[in-house]
Amino acid sequence: MPSLFTRSRPGPKRSLSYRITRWIALGIMWFVLGSVGLTLLYKWVPVPVTLTMIADPNGFDKDWTPLSRIDRNMVSAVIAGEDAKFCSHNGFDAEAIEKAMERNARGKRLRGGSTISQQTAKNVFLWQGQGWTRYARKGLEVWFTFLIENVWGKRRIMEVYLNVAETGIGTYGVEAGAQRYFRHSAARLSRVEAARIAAALPAPKRREVVAPGGFTRRHGNVIAARSGVVRNEALDACVYE
Repeated sequence: MPSLFTRSRPGPKRSLSYRITRWIALGIMWFVLGSVGLTLLYKWVPVPVTLTMIADPNGFDKDWTPLSRIDRNMVSAVIAGEDAKFCSHNGFDAEAIEKAMERNARGKRLRGGSTISQQTAKNVFLWQGQGWTRYARKGLEVWFTFLIENVWGKRRIMEVYLNVAETGIGTYGVEAGAQRYFRHSAARLSRVEAARIAAALPAPKRREVVAPGGFTRRHGNVIAARSGVVRNEALDACVYE
């Protein structure tokens, strides 16, 4: 019979590969739980700040505004200018992605095929930049796009997008943009005003919204015309149904 004071033998040591696998599994589990929890929170709570805002050397001006207080012209304009299939895709526009890949493969200026949903996922949860980290960001962007499409729905995605998108130097959201450029709220943006903000969205630090010239002016005019198509063909119906 063994003595009560007999030292028990230590259990077998876990291998290094086992411990690494366990840490990775725990990391993935906590990431999934955390990302789902944050997505659920932002379904109801305004996004307070983003990494892009924090990293902006110009500081940031923003004014969270419910979608009910943003003129429908603004919704039509961003759908016309950024993502005509917003209401019909599941977060990813396969045709746009394929065209972007073909264009980039021909050595032309790099162009993405990101939907409004993808842009929202990146703006809210991730970081900007074109370095090697963009590959990791793209993978995460897919995950967060899937989450917001299934947790938030189209109306909330549009509401968040219009509140976190960069609309000028140190300016975020269409309310802050409307106040900066037109001295009135986003609740009464005209079709032309909304189109000019939308035309500047891909490069808000370089494109003028007030009295734009050249490409930005032409692009804004095209968006204003297409906005009428969006309304007539109910391409924004998923936001207002």
